[in-house]
Amino acid sequence: MNEQTSITETIKKVLPAVVSINISKNVTVFENAIGPYANGFEEFFVIPRKKKKIKVGGGSGFVVGSSGIVLTNRHVLEDPGAEYLVMLNDDRKFPVQVLAKDPINDVTILRIPAENLPVIELGDSSGLELGQTAIAFGNALGTFKDTVSVGVVSGLSREIMAGSAISGEITRLRGLIQTDAAINPGNSGGPLIDINGRAIGINAAMVFGAQSIGFALPINAAKKDLEDLKNFGKIRQPFLGLRYILVNRDFQEKNSLPVDYGALVVSEPIPDGFAVIPGGPAERAGLQEFDLILECQNEKISMENTLQDILQKFEIGQNINLKVLRKRKEQILNVILGEKR
Repeated sequence: MNEQTSITETIKKVLPAVVSINISKNVTVFENAIGPYANGFEEFFVIPRKKKKIKVGGGSGFVVGSSGIVLTNRHVLEDPGAEYLVMLNDDRKFPVQVLAKDPINDVTILRIPAENLPVIELGDSSGLELGQTAIAFGNALGTFKDTVSVGVVSGLSREIMAGSAISGEITRLRGLIQTDAAINPGNSGGPLIDINGRAIGINAAMVFGAQSIGFALPINAAKKDLEDLKNFGKIRQPFLGLRYILVNRDFQEKNSLPVDYGALVVSEPIPDGFAVIPGGPAERAGLQEFDLILECQNEKISMENTLQDILQKFEIGQNINLKVLRKRKEQILNVILGEKR
């Protein structure tokens, strides 16, 4: 079987399990109060008449459990005032139940009241190679269902700042798969598929003003979320219990620090903005404000490899070591990770 035939067969296999997510809201409809006699002053004589439900956007997702379990991006369902409907490939529509959200990895797990659905097999994003085939599926621009684009994995472990159109919140997404397969608004939440029809990522973002640059979240983060949900009924995140600022060369020079990397433990000028959370794992391990954490489990902490990034590799209850610089003396502290509430 040649590559073109393989791609076509993969698309046929995957499409039935790709869903569209329709986003609608009740908006106020305004009407001209005095009809045709406004003579150019219509904007001064409008009054609210009624509310009308209109479509305000769309996203994508894909079925990973035959009993109605769907994966998508967290930011696709972030507006609490909106109504969300999942539309299957056969045009059936269902209301959604949010089972869990992972704000760190931008993943949401949904359930819809449907059974015996086709599913997409989850692959392994840890062994991806540059140049391998990547196929992006989704609901392009929130309008064009069953949109497919073919490209390659063109980069790994990318980091971008993504802004929310709803909340204005800026989120740093790390460890992303870069692809030249076209990812458009509305594709968010759809699957990035390998040549064998397995999901290797969740389409997440595109770079406006740039051609052939799209990003997907590695599927392994979502696999962990699904496993947590199955075993514990929720997504669990490891918790250290401290606030910190990442150190770079500029911060080092301004604050006369001995090194240009690490995480400096500091408080925030807000109520309960403790540097070290009382009763938390960090306090029990003996961490103090103004400690500079250089390494976590022998991994150097930097702007590119943050403390949060490293902690995601470990399990709740696991004992890890931190190399800490305190008053210019290094020491090793052992911490048992807690669970983020």
